Amino acid sequence: MSGMKTKTRGNARTGVPAHLEVLTLAEAAAYLRVDEKQVLQMVQQGALPGRQIGDDWRFFKAALQAWLSNVPGDKERLMELAGAWKDDPDLEHIVRQAYQQRARSRAEALE
Repeated sequence: MSGMKTKTRGNARTGVPAHLEVLTLAEAAAYLRVDEKQVLQMVQQGALPGRQIGDDWRFFKAALQAWLSNVPGDKERLMELAGAWKDDPDLEHIVRQAYQQRARSRAEALE
């Protein structure tokens, strides 16, 4: 067995497995092919996974890969819309009309 080569994924230079590989801000920006400023904006908005350590930023490469491949499904899209109309002054009227068209009261629908 000692003569067998093992294949590892990740950084061949350091021997770090891909799921543990950590990138700096510059490396993350280069990996994503965007400006460092844009990466910082996305992290500060909570759209991109990253951690600040002192004045520096670090990113798991695997987390960036997962973020890149994450396409919101129907459930996520619906959850984004969940509170979008809560302050709409016409919402109550629209809901009342919908129940009237179904020939049901709102109370009946909630039972």
